[in-house]
Amino acid sequence: MKRVDDFRLQLGGKELVPIVIGGMGVDISTAELALEVARLGGIGHISDAMVQTVSDRRFDTKFVSEKLKKYKTNAASSDKSSVHFNLAVLEEATRYHVGRTMEAKRGDGMIFINCMEKLTMNAPRETLRMRLSAALDAGIDGITLSAGLHLGSFALIEDHPRFRDAKLGIIVSSPRALAMFLRKNARLQRLPDYIVVEGPLAGGHLGFGMDWAKYDLATLVAEVLAYLKSEHLEIPVIAAGGIFTGSDASAFLEQGAAAVQVATRFTVTQECGLPDKVKQEYFKASEDDIEVNTISPTGYPMRMLKGSPGIGAGIRPNCEAYGYLLDANGRCAYIDAYNRQVELHPDAKKVKVTEKTCLCTHMRNFDIWTCGQTAWRLKDTTRRATDGSYRLLTAEHVFRDYQFSVNQKIALPD
Repeated sequence: MKRVDDFRLQLGGKELVPIVIGGMGVDISTAELALEVARLGGIGHISDAMVQTVSDRRFDTKFVSEKLKKYKTNAASSDKSSVHFNLAVLEEATRYHVGRTMEAKRGDGMIFINCMEKLTMNAPRETLRMRLSAALDAGIDGITLSAGLHLGSFALIEDHPRFRDAKLGIIVSSPRALAMFLRKNARLQRLPDYIVVEGPLAGGHLGFGMDWAKYDLATLVAEVLAYLKSEHLEIPVIAAGGIFTGSDASAFLEQGAAAVQVATRFTVTQECGLPDKVKQEYFKASEDDIEVNTISPTGYPMRMLKGSPGIGAGIRPNCEAYGYLLDANGRCAYIDAYNRQVELHPDAKKVKVTEKTCLCTHMRNFDIWTCGQTAWRLKDTTRRATDGSYRLLTAEHVFRDYQFSVNQKIALPD
């Protein structure tokens, strides 16, 4: 049986270990995690989700408190149309996050940033353009476009001097979505450098409906490869979602994928940004503790642990500080759900909101525990201490296990 290390990802002029770590926000895929993966010769992702919060944590900036100070008089209002991001501040935060990460990069690998279209930020086009441009300015190796079709995203940066230099990729969950993206961007004569095919077992937001279980990653990868062949296109395909072992990964590489994208097993590494107590919750989870629900205001189904404190929490929307999911009219599905409960319970000091969640605040506080469908197997990847806690792993240990393991074996730490 072949190992992942028997393959290499050819991306432009670089030869890489065909392992990509997904971009988990908010700062779950930390710079430290991405840097370690790049050192080992793979591709590490950081995320630009709530980048001003990430900058405040990493560099002691005050972007969030300054935004809140500016708009705090609007906090009690359900109308958030006036709550806007300062584009210059957004650019500065992105440059901090990306620039400092790239300055610290060592090794032969690459560092990409995951950019979600669904972070509409009360000005979808303007804020997305700024995030993309600032990341390119700060020297990011590549950008992965996620959480949306991104039909107009390439056009936002077509005049950027690095538009044809940086690696640009797109996450899709069907050949149809890929075809739509390629048709829309044909006039730019700029193909994506890679395509991530994300299947139904991935963590966080899913590119499927609640019928996700009807789909299969191997089938989706085969369909995308067949579509590219029919169009005479040679674009590396990266398989993602539910790839738990090195043997799982090598099977996709033998199928024709150029690389695999993995994330769940890295949530319990020392370099991951989740608090250690939350990592222990991931280790303890059973298969029944994992659910796909519709509480995300984005409209996408979302996979997480049922015990996430943010599920059903009826906190007041804090768009004045955050507001990353406000649409172009200053609306968010959680605001509507929250207001409905307040109207139904006018005398309650606190309401319970079950249909949606305040994703910004809860992701910022690590209270929504997103995970892949295979998270219940994490306990089998480590050792347990006498006090009952599970030992955290290093990113290098997990990376090497993917790279060299065979026969569905998982290497436990010494």
